Amino acid sequence: MAPGSPHAAPEAPLALKLLIAGGFGVGKTTMVGAVSEIRPLRTEELLTEAGRPVDNTTGVEAKHTTTVAMDFGRITLRDDLVLYLFGTPGQDRFWFLWDELAQGALGAVVLADTRRLADCFAAVDYFERRGIPFTLAVNCFDGADRYPESDVREALDLDPGVPVVMCDARERESVKTVLVSVVQHALAVGATGCRTA
Repeated sequence: MAPGSPHAAPEAPLALKLLIAGGFGVGKTTMVGAVSEIRPLRTEELLTEAGRPVDNTTGVEAKHTTTVAMDFGRITLRDDLVLYLFGTPGQDRFWFLWDELAQGALGAVVLADTRRLADCFAAVDYFERRGIPFTLAVNCFDGADRYPESDVREALDLDPGVPVVMCDARERESVKTVLVSVVQHALAVGATGCRTA
């Protein structure tokens, strides 16, 4: 049947995979949950005494759970564009999962907390080494100091083309702005042929 005819099968929307990464307790699970149009899949487990020596809860003392595999959610940005979101675990001992989660990803969000900015260095390095385009999203926690984009960019030694956006991982519209930034950046990088992976 001819496209556009009343009996033509509807075209499937373009599905894109994005990762949400960052340090322990930065808000990855919250971000996926805030924007997902389906009930998000979560693999959270309680923190235990056995993990105390390796789980640095400085700055996130109220945190009692941690992602041990991934978070998963979905959002339809337009009728023809669906994003599948995969939140990575933030602790060092679960990083072996990142390679599997990164397979086929268009791009990523590196979520940062200015109170513990060094915690996102590993994620920035991971995506830079693999040539996966990413946006750095600063999760503006209540009570945390606010810094200009230029200061955050300089502190993390980001390439000039990496977008830096301020966000609230609890707010759907704020998260959507971050996701649009990632898609636009990844498509722009792809169009210029700069991606190495």
